[in-house]
Amino acid sequence: MSAVNPALRKEVISIYKELLNLGKDYPQGYDYFRPRLHRAFMSNAHLKDDDEIRKAIARADFVRKEIEALYYLKRYRTLRKRYDGL
Repeated sequence: MSAVNPALRKEVISIYKELLNLGKDYPQGYDYFRPRLHRAFMSNAHLKDDDEIRKAIARADFVRKEIEALYYLKRYRTLRKRYDGL
């Protein structure tokens, strides 16, 4: 059994924590978001190759950016609706 690169392990944990933090404001709720995030990360727990792990980290980073874009769009629409009548 090969050991996983410690730097990659820290990066995976970091992106997981960032996504958990973003999930607190998820429209369907944290109770909806957390189990799905956990399942997504556990489905890749078997990865041992550094390149495959980096690809999974890149995919998680893409998801993080998409969630942030969702939040910004929601905020923009709310502000536009609120101040559009002025």
